[in-house]
Amino acid sequence: MSDENLARRRFMAIQAMRWAGAALVIIGLLIVVGRINMPREAGYALFVVGLIDALFMPTVLARRWKSPPP
Repeated sequence: MSDENLARRRFMAIQAMRWAGAALVIIGLLIVVGRINMPREAGYALFVVGLIDALFMPTVLARRWKSPPP
């Protein structure tokens, strides 16, 4: 696998993590406000997990995959 192909896959993985986190935040908020019929606690949990996925996990992945210094 070429370096460019690997970088593209990693970039797509980071973007997918951001979008999945954003989706979890939205679903969590819909549960909290009562638009989706589930326990409010589940909505709060999805909201927090979504925030972590969208805001912190891309940074964790980028640091893990960072190229070593030459």
